[in-house]
Amino acid sequence: MKPNIQPTAHELIMRDDDIIVTKTDSKGRITYCNRTFIEFSGYTENELLGRQHNIVRHPDMPRAVFKLLWDTIQTGEEFNGYVKNLHKDGGFYWVFANITPSQDASGQLLGFYSVRRKPRPAALEIIIPLYQEMLAVEKQAGTRQGVEAASDILQARIEQQHTDYGRFIFSI
Repeated sequence: MKPNIQPTAHELIMRDDDIIVTKTDSKGRITYCNRTFIEFSGYTENELLGRQHNIVRHPDMPRAVFKLLWDTIQTGEEFNGYVKNLHKDGGFYWVFANITPSQDASGQLLGFYSVRRKPRPAALEIIIPLYQEMLAVEKQAGTRQGVEAASDILQARIEQQHTDYGRFIFSI
């Protein structure tokens, strides 16, 4: 069960050389986390291991982003994107995430490996208002229709740049 945490305006900012690393099983349960993740999440290692990775999901994150993330990694491809995470005390921190599926020698999915770094401030100037727009549409339209409508907003923004999602994310 995910804790009921009231978000605050307190931002934790990653240091330039910080790297957050986690591993999960195929269902998204944390099987490994490094000290930097423990620091930024605010949880102890024992509180994190075996828990769903969404324990740090901030309510300001559009569900459409996570749908894209899961749709991407479940096909065996890696996902890159900007994510706002929730600290145990209600604070938040932004990351640039790379999530890669882990497979055994026969191609069977074992889980996921994620590395997060400090995001570029210029990228967040683009991502934050985009995510706010997507989230507003999700809330207005309801769960299923909202995710579709928010995904359409993201796709339209990508098409304005005459590119695909991967190139868009790395271009900002």
